[in-house]
Amino acid sequence: MDLRDSPEERALRKKVRAWLRRNVPRELRDGPGAEYGDPARIEAAKRWQRKLYEAGYVAMGWPREYGGQGADLRTQTIVNEELVRARAPSLIGMMGIQMVGPTLIQWGTEEQKRRFLPPILTAEEIWCQGYSEPGAGSDLASLQTRAELVGDEFVVNGQKIWTSNAQFADWMFCLVRTDPEAPKHRGISYLLVDMKSPGITVRPLVQMTGDAGFNEVFFEDVRVPRKNLVGELHDGWRVANSTLLHERNMLGSATRTRQLFDRLCRLARTRERNGRKAIEDPFVRQRLGDLFARVEALRLDSYRQLSEAVRGSTRPTAASMTKLVGTELNHEICALALELLGSYAPLTRRSRRAIDRGIWAWEFQFTLGMIIGGGTSQIQKNILAERGLGMPRG
Repeated sequence: MDLRDSPEERALRKKVRAWLRRNVPRELRDGPGAEYGDPARIEAAKRWQRKLYEAGYVAMGWPREYGGQGADLRTQTIVNEELVRARAPSLIGMMGIQMVGPTLIQWGTEEQKRRFLPPILTAEEIWCQGYSEPGAGSDLASLQTRAELVGDEFVVNGQKIWTSNAQFADWMFCLVRTDPEAPKHRGISYLLVDMKSPGITVRPLVQMTGDAGFNEVFFEDVRVPRKNLVGELHDGWRVANSTLLHERNMLGSATRTRQLFDRLCRLARTRERNGRKAIEDPFVRQRLGDLFARVEALRLDSYRQLSEAVRGSTRPTAASMTKLVGTELNHEICALALELLGSYAPLTRRSRRAIDRGIWAWEFQFTLGMIIGGGTSQIQKNILAERGLGMPRG
């Protein structure tokens, strides 16, 4: 596949770049600059997503009838590259856009697609993920939250944990056990749950970043209409794996890694080491060179996946490889940033003396969590060993 821009693609890139130059909010550049649950931050993030959608640059590959543009993968890649270049903030509705949205396009009924997909694009409805439980994290199929079908409704009881965004989410895509007698990978169903339903209690959990991004969610006789079942009854594991595939690509996104690395380089140009700019120090340059080679390898692998997708083929282990490499690389980038900051490294966003708005201490802790979330690195290595290399199960 020729990855050089055609004349039409160059024109698109120029148009997107000009729009972003005029519209990216300066205060939202490079990620979170305010407290995670700050209502002002949430509203500003929703405004940004709506603006980007109205310009035609959100979920461009989705079918037109559901609010997308049916754009090809190359067009989406160009827009993503320009968003990175413009240091544009990530979208608050990413779980909807990159996880449940594509899952509904593959598995949802026509009624579900028309009801749920358009508000995802405009950030009118924010989604959270109801997968992990106190006894079911990486071993997700051990989940115990029950849903009993009574008439045309499921009655849900149980608990989810580590649920990002639940405190302000409108909907949850949720795994529940509907047949407790079946083997653990069967008897699971995939439900769409209105977070305003009676019987739902959300309790925020403060993370080591100081933010309350995660939550516990308790269900007590929560009623969910049967029409909110995605896929077949008791067959939610197959649907869930589609969502997990999209989640792993999202967590290990090459664009996110490139944004972090570019920011690290800007930091290295401003910090001093041994009497000169850090970026001129041989030791720092060697570290940056090592990281850059790996960032580029991740980017080129994403191009390989793009090329494969255009040809209609996919590697079953590609998402696991992206998640494993991307999340660990993000954490290493942040570790070098903290080294460059020296004694300023521990200062958080709450400190007036923090450099770079204290984002690096926050990112260092946040990226560690991303190595664990969505299946730990050990889980991804097991998948790669068994499904990619054909090694026997240990």
